[in-house]
Amino acid sequence: MDTTLDRRTFFIDGDWAAPHSNSTYDVIEAATEKVLGTTALADNSDVDAAVAAARRALTPWRALTAEQRADHLDRFAAALKGRAKQTAVLSSRENGMPISLSIGANGYAPGLMVGYYADLIRRAERDDVRPSVFGGRTVVRREPVGVVAAITPWNYPQSLAAMKIAPALAAGCTVVLKPAPETALDAFVFADAAVEAGLPAGVVNVLPAGREVSAYLVEHPGVDKVAFTGSTPAGRAIGEVCGRLLRPVTLELGGKSAAIVAADADLDVFTANLLEVSLVNNGQTCHASTRILAPRSRYSEVVDAVTETVRALRIGDPLDKATQIGPLVSAAQRDRVLGYIEAGRADGYRITAGGGTPADQSVGWYVEPTVFEGVDNAARIAQEEIFGPVLTVTPYGDEEEAIAIANDSEYGLGGTVWTTDEERGLAIADRIHSGTVGVNHYALDLAAPFGGVKASGLGRELGPEGLAPYYSAKSVYFGG
Repeated sequence: MDTTLDRRTFFIDGDWAAPHSNSTYDVIEAATEKVLGTTALADNSDVDAAVAAARRALTPWRALTAEQRADHLDRFAAALKGRAKQTAVLSSRENGMPISLSIGANGYAPGLMVGYYADLIRRAERDDVRPSVFGGRTVVRREPVGVVAAITPWNYPQSLAAMKIAPALAAGCTVVLKPAPETALDAFVFADAAVEAGLPAGVVNVLPAGREVSAYLVEHPGVDKVAFTGSTPAGRAIGEVCGRLLRPVTLELGGKSAAIVAADADLDVFTANLLEVSLVNNGQTCHASTRILAPRSRYSEVVDAVTETVRALRIGDPLDKATQIGPLVSAAQRDRVLGYIEAGRADGYRITAGGGTPADQSVGWYVEPTVFEGVDNAARIAQEEIFGPVLTVTPYGDEEEAIAIANDSEYGLGGTVWTTDEERGLAIADRIHSGTVGVNHYALDLAAPFGGVKASGLGRELGPEGLAPYYSAKSVYFGG
């Protein structure tokens, strides 16, 4: 155990604060199953302190000009970028993400996002002056919504935190970041960077906590908005609380996205991108296209291509640049995924690749990337979010049936269309009931909105649309 990674104090009001309780959490390294470091866990008193600090900081922070806030954010972005490589390694050790992905997703992306929103507020007009239909004019002002509770998961810990922190700070809000305990150690990078950048005290506060204390944060009277990424059941619970409190909330939840392989698809293009689109981060990705829909006319060809590609993926140490599939985040997550594989097997579906744990990995929470063929879309493994490296391949007759199958899900977060005809791809994408769709690839564009429909959530993050939820509009009418 490396005690230098321990985080036994919280970051509150610009300083390191001792916890009010002795509750701690051992963060376990996914590849070694050894304790990586220990973090303190907050109790309700710690939450009270963090929210109070954020409230005190709110008035002076929101009073700054957009240019002044942007200058602060530029320094914050630089401090995050300066830690990118070390942050990427730490995150991969925590959750098993291959380092080739983590260097961007956990290393450089947070700084890029903070810099993006700094540039955005520099170019934006605060006021929108509109002529009134009754004569006179109305000045529409955008004001920060207030103190934000940012609650983030373990799968993309740095990116998903930055997707909340960056626009919130840009809008003039202050933040209490509550990271998942499994990746609590890397969350304090935001605190370290805030200190280096000289962010005003209380603008960013960081404290890990368990479920009960997280629930206390969500309903805290000093919180003005909640921004959450996580499971759909947890999102429903948070949404119910925020609905009762009439509190603004952004929810980015689960997914079970479909990849529609059109009859004219180039399978070389599809398989070349399969890892990034369907198995990214060891399958621990909410928008992954894990339901592959293949035309009956090419079904065997698609199954063979997917199977061959998946079998060739390199499983191993997440810190090895050549690794394509690393371990899952925890023993519980590994067992959950293996349980779904057994459920698919029990339902009679044939496994063409994977199906268990790799024989050459005796330590670490590894699961072989697995492919099921001939899967009915009504099957449990096709309907429920597995959150691991498990793919299903389902046949369809015509384009209408493919779209119907893609939409036959409680989720609507991502999806992809694979075709040599981009106009056809766009036409199909238009009919997929989902917040995002990729044609011949999939990526989160920092300048474009990301979010879901149905059970995949409420609201959008990234792009200008990701800034809007942190504002409240005020209309000021001038007569005559």
